[in-house]
Amino acid sequence: MSLLRKILYPFAVLYGEVTATRNTFYNKGILKSTAFEIPTIVVGNLSVGGTGKTPQVEYLIRLLQSTYKVAVLSRGYKRNTKGFIIASDTTTVAEIGDEPMQYHTKFKDVIVAVDADRVHGISQLSKLKNTPDVIVLDDAYQHRKVAAGLNILLTSYNNLYVDDTLLPTGNLREKIKGADRAQIIVVTKCPETLSEAQQFEITKKLQVALHQTVFFSTIKYSEEIIGKKNKLPTTTLSNFKVVLVTGIANTEPLVTFLENLSCNFHHLQFADHHNFTQKDFQKINEAYSAIKTDKKLILTTEKDYVRSFKERDNVYYLPIETDFIEHKEDFNKLIKKYVEQSSRNS
Repeated sequence: MSLLRKILYPFAVLYGEVTATRNTFYNKGILKSTAFEIPTIVVGNLSVGGTGKTPQVEYLIRLLQSTYKVAVLSRGYKRNTKGFIIASDTTTVAEIGDEPMQYHTKFKDVIVAVDADRVHGISQLSKLKNTPDVIVLDDAYQHRKVAAGLNILLTSYNNLYVDDTLLPTGNLREKIKGADRAQIIVVTKCPETLSEAQQFEITKKLQVALHQTVFFSTIKYSEEIIGKKNKLPTTTLSNFKVVLVTGIANTEPLVTFLENLSCNFHHLQFADHHNFTQKDFQKINEAYSAIKTDKKLILTTEKDYVRSFKERDNVYYLPIETDFIEHKEDFNKLIKKYVEQSSRNS
């Protein structure tokens, strides 16, 4: 922990009390939570970024889209618009944000919408002629105005919420007790070799309640990197010199993956959801031009590619997916059972 974060500890205590009081007011009904007839699934975390919400949301979309009309509702972080917007063929990243645009680009039959006020957003989706059967709320765990039917809480293997502290000393948005609201906890970005004994120890450390089920997931990297005009097998990356450009919260899994491929890369790391400026592009171009071989390329994440690089010929992205180490079918059954029962009762 840095000296500055230690100095800010009193503010973390104050922040914790404020958020705890707010949660108490919601738990006791002093502040109102709105429930909806449409099944609503929240995907979120206790910490600030880096837990793998986007691939988890995409996993849910793939799981449900063949049976149900799925909508994804996000706040549209760092967009330059306000209010409720549904993505269309003419929608830009600036209007809805990078993650919603990624969903919209990949899943054409899914309704993708943004609204900072999730209650208003769900109400608007409910009024559509083609009403969704299920709504996935991206990064809405702290949005207590919505009484979601199912809460999925993510925590990263390398930074469990029980090992973290409150903002601004740590990265937690609320006290650890907030985890009690989740019915499902997914420990993300785990090593594929994580044993059952290790899973048991982590589950015990999380002190899960009887109403909660814990799953362990890993990052599944694509076998291809994808560019504007072509694709390349990831196994050929060792033949190239690469400028790696990232604007995500946690780059460690990606860096480790590339190192295991013996990829020779120069890493230009930016903040999560970074809006690239002309100065940034100049820096990237200079790093690319400094490589004295024709066997070179720029590699980035899918989120960064959608936001800033999709029109460039020499830039590729590496798709990722969530995969479960064990008990994948149990997770799928829990999700499908909730949606089926909620749909039947609505």
